[in-house]
Amino acid sequence: MSDLIDSSAKKSSLALEPFGPIGIIGHTANKDFVNKVNSVLSEKRANRVEKNAHPYVHSPGYARKDYIFESELVRFQTGEGKFVMGESSRGHDIFIITDVISHNLKFDLVVGDHTISPDDHYRDLIRMVSCCMGKARRVNVIMPFVYEGRREKLDSHRESYDCAEMLQSLYNLGVSKLIMFDPHDARIANAVPLMDIEMPQCRFKIISTLLERFGSVKLDSESTVVVSPDETGAARAIQYASVLNLPLNIFYRVRDYSESPSGSPVKTFNFLGDDVTGKDVLLIDDMINSGETMYRTAKQLHELGAKDIYCLAPFGLFTDGLKLFDELYNKEIIKGVLCSNLIYRSEELLSRPWYVDVDMVPYVARIIDAINMDESVYDLINSTNRIEEMTKQIRLGEIFDLFNE
Repeated sequence: MSDLIDSSAKKSSLALEPFGPIGIIGHTANKDFVNKVNSVLSEKRANRVEKNAHPYVHSPGYARKDYIFESELVRFQTGEGKFVMGESSRGHDIFIITDVISHNLKFDLVVGDHTISPDDHYRDLIRMVSCCMGKARRVNVIMPFVYEGRREKLDSHRESYDCAEMLQSLYNLGVSKLIMFDPHDARIANAVPLMDIEMPQCRFKIISTLLERFGSVKLDSESTVVVSPDETGAARAIQYASVLNLPLNIFYRVRDYSESPSGSPVKTFNFLGDDVTGKDVLLIDDMINSGETMYRTAKQLHELGAKDIYCLAPFGLFTDGLKLFDELYNKEIIKGVLCSNLIYRSEELLSRPWYVDVDMVPYVARIIDAINMDESVYDLINSTNRIEEMTKQIRLGEIFDLFNE
């Protein structure tokens, strides 16, 4: 057994040659994010070259000022389009970064302006992948928000199953690796069991940003609790509660058919958990869509006597606008809302005093760097150890503060 461990340790310490020069292709909708990833990656590798910190730092294409490929998405007035690259992808390790949920772009149709939809973005992604196939050594897709990822199960044989079809299309086109962040349900990967899929979590960066921005938060069971707004999000809340060693509470649906002559039950949400009076609350969900769920849960927690409420979610869509959270903040019901910058956020959202942007740019750059070098990304994907180390440091800091008082 010890020989196996020693052998594994030796293999993990090997420095592998880059799979090929990195080439990054960004969708028009998320150019700002892609440019930032490119800058961080370029700086990281330039530092390694300066310090000669890796045996392959002088490999052709390893360190470049700009990894972004010159490209353009062309749209015709009929709505059709094409993808054009200004340089060859031959021999490169291509990383396509797309934001399928952005709604910040329009194009001119015969009948007027058309806002680019997720379907349009997905079709553009297929164009990008197809353009690189047969030339690039490897094509990887980074799709933080999964296209049709909320349809993770088939409720009826009369419904479409778009997420599975999307995954199978990318696999059949020859995509080597798909990286998607915090999917609604990880079981969607079962649609393509042979495809290499990574599912990084935003937990570490969300928690570290929370602690940096709100110094009053104490991660101990006497001061803070984790809450899931419904039973479907319990698994995600359990992850937060487990790594932070905090109590878990949950709201669950109660369906009353007695006062519903039409057959549709009246739904209420009951609280299951400990007393939250005077305690901070980490309200966990996989995304903020319309905001109704967070709104309803935050109001109920406030009525139960909760102190400061923090809404944490990897993706903030805010499809019904920002007025619900404006109301919660103005009434001092919530302290802040933390979401990642992996998808488009409007200037209006970024200007809100209650919104905190969680920067995932360095994380994405590190993932690209590791995949290109064929490094194990397990420690990057699994943030549990880093969160535990961070909380240990916080507790030690609190102990030293007590001695200094």
